[in-house]
Amino acid sequence: MIEQKGLINQLPGEIQTTFDELQILQCLRKSGFKKKFGFPCSKLFQLVFGLVFYHKNWFQLLQSNKSESLPGKDAVYRFLNHYGYAWRHFLSLLSSATVVKVHALAKKDTCIIVDDSMFDRNRSKSVELLARCFDRAKSCYCKGFRMLTLGWSDGKTFIPLDFALLSSSNSQINGISANVDKRSSGYKRRIEALKSAPELIPKMIKRALEQGVSASYVLMDSWFTFAPLIQAIHEQGLDVIGRVKNSNQRYLVNKRLLSLKELYKAAGPLVGQKGILRSIQTYMAPNIQVKVVFVRHRTRKNEWLAILSTDCSLSEEEIIRIYGIRWDIETFFKCIKSLLCLQKEFQGLVYASGR
Repeated sequence: MIEQKGLINQLPGEIQTTFDELQILQCLRKSGFKKKFGFPCSKLFQLVFGLVFYHKNWFQLLQSNKSESLPGKDAVYRFLNHYGYAWRHFLSLLSSATVVKVHALAKKDTCIIVDDSMFDRNRSKSVELLARCFDRAKSCYCKGFRMLTLGWSDGKTFIPLDFALLSSSNSQINGISANVDKRSSGYKRRIEALKSAPELIPKMIKRALEQGVSASYVLMDSWFTFAPLIQAIHEQGLDVIGRVKNSNQRYLVNKRLLSLKELYKAAGPLVGQKGILRSIQTYMAPNIQVKVVFVRHRTRKNEWLAILSTDCSLSEEEIIRIYGIRWDIETFFKCIKSLLCLQKEFQGLVYASGR
């Protein structure tokens, strides 16, 4: 008699091939995912990972006729909520190995992209570190976390490298659980959640570079392109390309400090460049040389957008083309929420379950 495989031992054929090629379970073991008894971490991880391919969340799967072959509800939640498991280290090992495989096929313009998106928990009340965060897509405040994500792209492939679920120290609803061991990686992630994104981004980039990830540029939206963060990234040997907005930030031109609107008037117009209005080389404090390109707004023809680059040797067309790669991370956010059902498979009350 051939023993029938349970659901926990099954993955779609294409996914099983990917697990073998990228050595995902080996990365899991290297990151310290171990249990003394019960279902091994590798089996629980495959079960959680495969949920999206069954088109069911965990509750629905437990109510189905296949529930007899599944581990108990508590076993899965203990696995997800364990504060001693180093999820960041696991993602770092897996992503860096994947980037090395893809980089051999990539073009020269490889980029690190940073952005955040709303991790919505609007119906929750008792989730650890729950906070009121501003959702820029909906232009309103929601309960949940800001999902700060660092990724690598060559314009064709996007690979997430690091992430942090950010709470807020000012608009926090719930605090850190008193049961978390302060020596664990889980407690460190909770302390990190109360810091601002500009504090974390240089450290995230540094970890990615130390794992062997190589890139030429860091791409970011206007929410992050401020002088202190640009300076911290530039000191790591990477150039920054990002959109800038009209704020209190000033640019040095002929010993005068100009706002972005004043900089537009001081920039020389470009003739014969479709959609590219003006360009100028200037300095941001503290003494950061940048090139700012002004392009026409796609829908509001009377307005313009400004794109900044710390690599002044690039042409205006190259700056715009490379900045266009940043859209890969927006596509990534759309896919993980709409197609991979992020936020819907599990509704844990512990901060770690959001990982």
